[in-house]
Parts: sequence; structure tokens; C-alpha cells
Amino acid sequence: MLAVGNLAGAALIWTSDPSRAFIISTTVSLGLVVTAYGYWAVWVRRRHPGNIFLFCQALVDVALVTLLVHLTGGPNSAFPALYILVTSSYALLFSFGRGFLVALTAALFYFADVYWGHPVRPGLGFWGQIVIILGSYAVVALLATRLRQAGAERESLQTELRRARLQADDILQNIRSGVLTIDGSGRLAFLNPMGERLLQLDAARMTGHPILDTLKHRSPEMWAAMVSAIRHGRKVSRSEGTVQHDDGRVFPIGLSTTTFDRDADGRPSVTAIFTDISDLKRIQELNLRAERLEAVAALSASLAHEIRNPLASIRSSVEQLARTAQADEDDRYLAQLIIRESDRLSRLLNEFLDFSRVRATKFAPVDLQAVVTAAVRMVREHPDCKADTEIRVQGQRTVLEGDEDLLYRVVVNLVLNAAQAAKGPVVITVTTGAAKVGDLPLGNNIEHPLRLEVRDTGPGIPEELRDRLFEPFVTGRSGGTGLGLAIVQRAVEAHRGLALVDSAPGKGTKFTIYFPARRASEVIE
Repeated sequence: MLAVGNLAGAALIWTSDPSRAFIISTTVSLGLVVTAYGYWAVWVRRRHPGNIFLFCQALVDVALVTLLVHLTGGPNSAFPALYILVTSSYALLFSFGRGFLVALTAALFYFADVYWGHPVRPGLGFWGQIVIILGSYAVVALLATRLRQAGAERESLQTELRRARLQADDILQNIRSGVLTIDGSGRLAFLNPMGERLLQLDAARMTGHPILDTLKHRSPEMWAAMVSAIRHGRKVSRSEGTVQHDDGRVFPIGLSTTTFDRDADGRPSVTAIFTDISDLKRIQELNLRAERLEAVAALSASLAHEIRNPLASIRSSVEQLARTAQADEDDRYLAQLIIRESDRLSRLLNEFLDFSRVRATKFAPVDLQAVVTAAVRMVREHPDCKADTEIRVQGQRTVLEGDEDLLYRVVVNLVLNAAQAAKGPVVITVTTGAAKVGDLPLGNNIEHPLRLEVRDTGPGIPEELRDRLFEPFVTGRSGGTGLGLAIVQRAVEAHRGLALVDSAPGKGTKFTIYFPARRASEVIE
């Protein structure tokens, strides 16, 4: 519009003052060229205008306003207010200093045109216009500065919000707990990937659809907690429940719920956080089993000491009675029976004492692979190791801080048990090596774990014995005392390790023992 107005003014004075009309036309053409280039760069090439281009455009705008003011009477013109429009516009585009340079340029152009372009000397009104031009710029620039600061803060908050959302999404996508959110109407609002795996639900298909009936089938305890939260706003801080899959697998979960703002119908949305605590339960059972073993060991030691001396006296007395002249053949037979049973009871008492004396007395660097090799060599010479029993040793040199005698007893008991349980040809494989922390159940505190694995192809362990396998006096072999695996458990506990078993009838058995490579500094002998 400024350019068209100036061209119209140049046309009016073309005949009376052609030189000035030519200068005006040239300036206007140059301004149009600059504006056309800016349009092409910004809207066609999608470039962001830089400070140099904006300065050039500002000079063109100030020049066009000055020409229009010059053509319409200078100090008596009605268009000096356009300077305020130009300076205010660039106050929004530039920093305060650069915008002030544009405002000062506009004031100088206006002053130069009035002072040299017109015969009338400027009066007080002219200087008032100069002050208004600069003052209006200062006001707009101040507001623009505050607007930019507010915009920067808003952008910063948006950036932080986006970052927080990304972090939250990343956490929800990767945590090992399930997160389930249901709105007040019982429809699925959110379910993270771990929750999908734990509940066997398809979040993409079920989001926005009712889920309470499905949840009642999957986990009755979680369903009850969610319904109670929706209806009464009750929260669950810490609870336990179960999840059942379609294949019949049932496992325990830890559960917490919380509520959020209520919906329009007055019902709150509910979020449940749940975790598979199967490994934690397993660790708790192992700790409880270790405590029971300690109690049984103390009782065994006490009973063994109390019975051993009277038993020795009974045996000696019966031997002497059998040697007297008055003893007939029946008396000698009965005496031999008592002696034989006394010896068997004495061996049993010795096993009790061995069980009670399982203590790590000397920790030193031990090569577990060498211990395995020595133990396997001894088991191969044992009478219970049949000719069709094949024992393989695999792995590599594995050094840990431990009691070599206890480690030896662990390997001997595990390998010998596998050989004794076999009812035909069997292959026993003993493997040592480093283990990954992720291989261990959750809740353990073994750092730098090492692994001892004893696997056999035998008949497996009956289901009724599997859960009580490491308890004293539990055995599936005729004539066994049931103390071998209890001794293994106590020896592993003495090393702050972990013993696990995996077996199924007809599919063999695998014992996996995890030892820490180094003894914890807080362990005191």
C-alpha cells in the first residue's frame, strides 16, 4: 500500500518535477524487489528471515513512509503515524537494541526530510512527533520483551513437559511391573507392555472397551480392588493376589491401586500397579527353609550327643553278654542283631552330626572346576555308581572365595544322588562357569554370581517330593536318610549362595547352584 501510494504521488509530479518523480519511482521499485525476494525466500523456499534481511526490509519500509510523508507535506502530512506502525512491527521482530536502531533511523529520516526537504522550519509539534515515535517504540519494545520472555518460559515448560512425558512413557514401556488404568465406567484406559504380558491381554484391541469381566476371570483379587476403588474410592497400598492364564498357569502378584480425579458421573479412574512375585516368593521360601534347617541342625546335634554315649554303652554291654559262657545260640543271635542295629543307628547319628556341623570354617580362593573334577573322580569309584552311569565335566576354570571341603561335599552329594536315583543308563553332566545376574530370581543379592549345574537324564523327582526336597529326612530312595540334599542346602547357605532345582518325572533333573565370586565384606565368621 505504501508503494502504491508513493507511485501515485510520483505520477502526479512527473510533469512538474520529473527528477524527483524518478527518484521516488526508483526507490519504490527497489522496495518492491526487496519485498518480492523476501516473499520468495520465506514462503516458497521456507527459509527463516535473518537479521540482515530484516534490516534491509526495515530501511525500505522507513524509506517508503518517508517518501509518502515528503509527498504529502512533510511536517504538515497526515502520515507520520506510519512511522509508529513500522517501529512497532520491528520491535516485535528484533531485540530491544536492534529495534531501537530501526526507530532511531525512522526518526532521523523524518527529521532529514522535514529539515532539508521543506522550506518550513519544524516547530514544537514536529519534535512532539519525534518523541511519540521513539516513546511508542519503547512501550511496544518493553511489552514485546516481556512477551518473548513469557514465550520462552512457555516453550521451556512445553519442552520439559514433552521430556517428562517421553521419560514417563519410556519408564512405563520398560518397567518390570504392570500398569493398568480403568476409567470410572470400567473401560480400559491404559495398559503397558509388561501388563499385557502378565495378564495376557491385547491393549490395542481392548482400549476403550469394558474390561472388568475379563479382569475378574484373570485376577479376582485385582478385580475386587479395582471395583472397590471405583465405587468407594478405596486405595490398596500393598496386597497380594493371583493371575491365571488361559493355559492354566497361576502365579502370585503384588498389587497396589490408586485413584485419580473423578469423571463427570462422579466415579474416579483407577490405576493398578502389579508385579509377578513368583521369584520373591521363591526366595522367601528358600530363606524359611534355611531357617528350618538351622533349627533341625541344632536339634540333631543335641540329640546325637545325647544318644551316642548311651548307645555305645548298650553296644558294649551286649557284646560282653554275648561272650559269656551262659549265652546260648539264641542269645548270641539276638546280641548280633542289637549290635548290627546299633551300628546302623550310630551311622545315622554320624550323619546327623555331619549335618549339624556344616559350617564354612576357612574361606580361600578355590577353583570350582578342580573341586568338581576331584569329586567326580571319587563318585566314579563309589559302589552305587553303576557301570552304565556316564559322568561328564564341562565348563572352565571358575575361581571363588569359599570353603573347599564344603564345596566338595556339595558336588559329591549332588552327583552321587543322581547316580543312586538312576534306574538304568544315565548321563550326568556337571557344568561350571560365570552366570548373569538376570538369570537369578528377583529378590536375590548375589553379586558377580558363579554357576554350578548338575544335570542328569534320570527318572526325575516325583512331584510330591519336589517342594520338600531340601528338607531333612525327605528321600525317595529306599534306605536313604534324606540328609544329603539338606547338607547341600546348608553348605550353599554358608556361602551366601542359592540352590534351585528343576525336574519333571521322566525328563531328568537339573540342580543349579549360584555362588558369589567373592565373600561379602559384612560377613563375619
